[in-house]
Amino acid sequence: MSAELSATTDAAADDRRFMRLALSLGRRGLGRTWPNPAVGAVIVKDGVIVGRGWTQAGGRPHAEVEALRRAGQAARGATLYVTLEPCSHYGKTPPCADAVIAAGLARVVSALEDPNPEVAGEGHTRLRAAGIAVEVGVGADDALRDHAGHIFRFTKGRPHVLLKLAISADGKAGAAGCKPVAITGEAARDRVHLLRAQSDAIMVGIGTVLADDPMLTCRLPGMETSSPVRVVADSTLRLPLTSRLVQSAKATPVWVLTGMSAPKEAEMALLAQGVDVLRSPASANRLDLKNALAFLAVRGITRLMVEGGPTLAAAFIAADLVDQAILFHSDKIVGADGIDALDAAALATLTGRLKRATSEPVGADRQDDYRRE
Repeated sequence: MSAELSATTDAAADDRRFMRLALSLGRRGLGRTWPNPAVGAVIVKDGVIVGRGWTQAGGRPHAEVEALRRAGQAARGATLYVTLEPCSHYGKTPPCADAVIAAGLARVVSALEDPNPEVAGEGHTRLRAAGIAVEVGVGADDALRDHAGHIFRFTKGRPHVLLKLAISADGKAGAAGCKPVAITGEAARDRVHLLRAQSDAIMVGIGTVLADDPMLTCRLPGMETSSPVRVVADSTLRLPLTSRLVQSAKATPVWVLTGMSAPKEAEMALLAQGVDVLRSPASANRLDLKNALAFLAVRGITRLMVEGGPTLAAAFIAADLVDQAILFHSDKIVGADGIDALDAAALATLTGRLKRATSEPVGADRQDDYRRE
């Protein structure tokens, strides 16, 4: 191999390595930066990392600004690795592209172009016009997964939807009479709490609330403040004022998606407890899920986790709104009178539309991760 080819190969390997670090930094913000994407950034000079950053809680400061702040004067002549195109528009903060130019960076390696129409390549164009070398596409596959929620919000007008199901060895999700039952072990339950923390919002149906009275918060030690917005699909506003969701709404947000015909008195009572009630014009006695997801996107939700029972899961599958499914399989036997996690047709539809990407043990259980190809 010639010295020139070897140097090129080494440089490409370095680009991939530093982009992997930027991606891992960006994931620190998942579930905490909406409506902004959770971006990661690394600044490297002469092979040495001089600055790191990730989008902060609430969406700002942006990752590039954080990395530039840490790098200081060492950023001049350096390379910025960033998981999404630097913004080029004035929002609540000045454009990151302008900050990169002012800092005197020589090169920017960006994983993806931003689908936000206020950016859409303009950030890269502005950098190139300032004489900065720009390369786009390193780490793109991983960045597409990490930024799927942000991308979907602008390209599909809805959040990315992750469906979580816990399934017993005999295909059940609950005991007879809608009684709650522990399907999976502690390790899998901890994994679910982490998934909650990485989601902007979590949705359940009113049936799950009435049967289980869940909290739907993240209860991992030290991550209690990372709980997502809790969303209840409740077309007729049956959500009890005494439920744990309502009683904790002022501490962790609760939104109820309901229909136009739901009683006004129930809405006023929930509002008084700090619950947001979102009425869908397209919904009457049954919630229109596509319209409901559009509502959530308008309010800034990019990553939605659906965790609420077989009925809601089947409705999302039937509407072809599941982008990723994580199935936790247990060796526990519930019994023939238990509640099916999904009927055979729904499960076949789900696994037929999605491809299994990974399968791994989680304690005594197994986690299968399915994704759209």
